Amino acid sequence: MTSQHQNTPSSEQIRRAPKVLLHDHLDGGLRPGTIVELARDAGYSGLPETDPDKLGIWFREAADSGSLERYLETFAHTCAVMQTRAALVRVAAECAEDLAADGVVYAEVRYAPEQHLEAGLSLEEVVEAVNEGFRAGERRAKEDGNRIRVGALLTAMRHAARALEIAELANRYRDAGVVGFDIAGAEAGFPPTRHLDAFEYLKRENNHFTIHAGEAFGLPSIWQALQWCGADRLGHGVRIIDDIQVREDGSVKLGRLASYVRDKRIPLELCPSSNLQTGAASSYADHPIGLLRRLHFRATVNTDNRLMSGTSMSREFEHLVGAFGYTLDDMAWFSVNAMKSAFIPFDERLAMINDVIKPGYAELKSEWLFKQTTSTSSSAASEE
Repeated sequence: MTSQHQNTPSSEQIRRAPKVLLHDHLDGGLRPGTIVELARDAGYSGLPETDPDKLGIWFREAADSGSLERYLETFAHTCAVMQTRAALVRVAAECAEDLAADGVVYAEVRYAPEQHLEAGLSLEEVVEAVNEGFRAGERRAKEDGNRIRVGALLTAMRHAARALEIAELANRYRDAGVVGFDIAGAEAGFPPTRHLDAFEYLKRENNHFTIHAGEAFGLPSIWQALQWCGADRLGHGVRIIDDIQVREDGSVKLGRLASYVRDKRIPLELCPSSNLQTGAASSYADHPIGLLRRLHFRATVNTDNRLMSGTSMSREFEHLVGAFGYTLDDMAWFSVNAMKSAFIPFDERLAMINDVIKPGYAELKSEWLFKQTTSTSSSAASEE
């Protein structure tokens, strides 16, 4: 039996496979039913739909519309219902449960505390509520037979002027559920160098940070994130493909920035479905992840905004299996890449790889053998 037959995963195997998620937005992953209930509780009347099924469809269609205004409006609705402690606890707990049910064993979920202050919460109260929700979700997932560990990434908005304040907040809570820092928002006109004071502070504190870069603005955004700001990871980073030349004979030439990213093993937080929505690729088959995987970049697979993209980690991998013929070995490669790149201590990353991820994939890969044995035995019995 060939490796392809042995390792090509079914949808059920993809769901059960231990997956690692590094780029997921809390306000981009709410359950539609939860949005409707929280809006009712908060007296928020701005939802475009109050039927959960129709609302879920609206979010996906708005994100697919090609209209930046409609895309940004989707987050206005989710943030509007995430302004109280109870709402934040609930949303974070459900996030952890949903990811665990999808086979995610480790996740780093990001959110911007400054976007949840409208009802009077302090930045500290926002962080503590989300952390409480993640812990509750982890416990409930365990009760359901699923295991997950969730770390928070605190995000500052590129167009605002609170990056240093949020970086200091992330540092204060670094031993209490927060594993790192991020900046997000429109890249054009808001380069990461506007927030150098925050990045320099984090480096002095030996703390971790990722930067949204190379999603829409291209190579200059990536270059600044790395060479000026010192990012540990690139949020998206998909536009690094612009520094890679594929010749007519199939040979490949890497530019100096692409070579640096590959040589330094800088993780790329790639989000295929989201990248299609933002125009970074025209189809899954054309997504740069195929070439980046072949060239052995530190590529990882992520969801970005599960609600807006109508996706999950399992769906992302299903798309990639269909587009590139990826096997369980490829899934394991992406998952180990992501775990190596996580912002938790090395020994904990190593334990997750050796005790959870590799055994999980080994078990899935062995299933073909027992199916083959059963099939062979049945054939032999029928011949007798």
